[in-house]
Amino acid sequence: MAVRRARYTAEHDQPAIEVAIEVEGEIRELVRRNVVTKPGRQPENQCELVASNINSVLQRVTATSVQEIDQLITELQAMSDILNSEAERVQREIVQYSTFTQGALQSTKIIAESLQQWKRVPDAPPRSD
Repeated sequence: MAVRRARYTAEHDQPAIEVAIEVEGEIRELVRRNVVTKPGRQPENQCELVASNINSVLQRVTATSVQEIDQLITELQAMSDILNSEAERVQREIVQYSTFTQGALQSTKIIAESLQQWKRVPDAPPRSD
């Protein structure tokens, strides 16, 4: 899992960093463009335009992050399902092992008791045919 996480981080962090730098640059550019008041513009419209532009940039950035989070959730759910099925399999094998062990123990006791009885029986006289 650690190897997979390291590989995932190495592969996916670089595009995220590039997107973040791009978004930061776009936000700075929007602020620079819209901070300087142009003649004939109303301040209310300018604020709405800036807010709208920043909103669209943030939506693009968050969409990528949300997709990555959704993908991670899906992968974690799949891993959880695998772990649950493996736990059930191990439990079944433990029960089966316990059953075999008890059977072997009972067989050993029967054999030991039989050997004890044979030792107790006095030597029988030889048969005459």
